[in-house]
Amino acid sequence: MTTTSTRPHLMGYLRDQLETPLTLVGGFFRMCVLTGKALFRRPFQWREFILQCWFIMRVALLPAILVSVPFTVLLIFTLNVLLAQFGAADLSGAGAAIGAVTQLGPQVTVLVVAGAGSTAICADLGARTIREEIDAMEVLGIDPIHRLVVPRVIAATLIATLLNALVITVGLVGGYLFGVYLQNVSGGAYLATLTTITGLPEVVIAMVKAATFGLIAGLVGCYRGLTVRGGSKGLVPLSTRPSCCAWSPFSRSTWC
Repeated sequence: MTTTSTRPHLMGYLRDQLETPLTLVGGFFRMCVLTGKALFRRPFQWREFILQCWFIMRVALLPAILVSVPFTVLLIFTLNVLLAQFGAADLSGAGAAIGAVTQLGPQVTVLVVAGAGSTAICADLGARTIREEIDAMEVLGIDPIHRLVVPRVIAATLIATLLNALVITVGLVGGYLFGVYLQNVSGGAYLATLTTITGLPEVVIAMVKAATFGLIAGLVGCYRGLTVRGGSKGLVPLSTRPSCCAWSPFSRSTWC
């Protein structure tokens, strides 16, 4: 008798606990499908795409540089100290290349794109949603997915790839300056060993990682911005969530 009466309460508790997250996951994947379908619809919003590229680059460029510099110093300093213990300081270039391409570039990219780019997209679309601009577009027969989401997602993907290339360049140049001028590493040996371990496949994999992070960050930022509730009070805490949602599940893959 007790088991029979407890079962409805348990089912109701589970339903209440799972309803909100399952609704969010379902809505997100629904928007992903709609975005994929709208991606091939013409005409493409080139003006919005260019504006969003500039917008995301403007908010993400300086943080990417500021984050990559200390990461580079920490990576190169630790690596050179370790190599010096084994008498292999001439391999500093090989270590810097593999570290910058496979770890530093994707890791900084996901931090910056998810933390700055995705948050900016969420705040922009969230403000439009609160002002009922999205509802007005739907009333006028304009698809907000095609008009607003697709350009932002593609822009986030492109900018993430470019930022990854920038961070890798900063890492290699910073590694050369720090290693040669501060740790007395041979400059010629550093340049000669850059491609000892790192080649085109590693660069391609790093670019694919960065593009994937940008795609996910753009999708998460757009979804959270379009589903904001509670007026301006709901936008403030919501603008910090896309960075966590976009970064936490996928940052571990940068170490693979």
